[in-house]
Amino acid sequence: MQEYVDRIAMCIARGKVYRAAPYPPDMKGEDGADEIAAEALRTGLRPSALLEGCMLGMDKVGKEFSENRAAVTNLVVSAAAMNAVLKHLKPFLQSGEVKRKGTFVIGSVAGDLHDIGKNLVSMVITGGGYEVIDLGVDVPTSKFLGAIAAHPGCVVGLSALLTVTMPTMEKSVRAIREAYPEVAILVGGAPITKEFCTRIGADFTSPNPHEAVEYLNSHLCVNVDKN
Repeated sequence: MQEYVDRIAMCIARGKVYRAAPYPPDMKGEDGADEIAAEALRTGLRPSALLEGCMLGMDKVGKEFSENRAAVTNLVVSAAAMNAVLKHLKPFLQSGEVKRKGTFVIGSVAGDLHDIGKNLVSMVITGGGYEVIDLGVDVPTSKFLGAIAAHPGCVVGLSALLTVTMPTMEKSVRAIREAYPEVAILVGGAPITKEFCTRIGADFTSPNPHEAVEYLNSHLCVNVDKN
């Protein structure tokens, strides 16, 4: 059964979505993540093992991206392969048979309509084993607060690409911190620096989405240990 986990991980790391997909060229005509996931479930593989394959694959391509050995396009096709697996896992995720590591709420702050970076982070964090609640773009503070209330124990991420929306991000972070001091807050976007992150009271920022997954893993593990 481990063979299926390894094959899923490889397909996701390489971006092989399904058999007819032309990418990557050296895997032309081979089964992709879609076919392998379906076959694995038919043979009795635990659904949670498929999620493990997703995490391993996304972890590999995420590390390659952080080392400049993979491009954004590699992350995108890997996410497509991961989504092909999640399609088969959806009934098990909805029933609770397959458990997520935790919940991550994310959105672009009010006034910012850009979503490429946000979407990239969402894909990588989903591949890391988390449920992602994507609030979209131009998200007011009240919507962030409402989502946090609806998902106790979540971690929240705020994205901004425009420098003119950085003050809005700061206001949202301070409002979240005041209402939910225990909630971990991640911020990101091209103009966001570690200094700005610290100044506005957020907990973490990084230009690399893989590092966001690592932060979530360490943060949630600490919370579990405390409980």
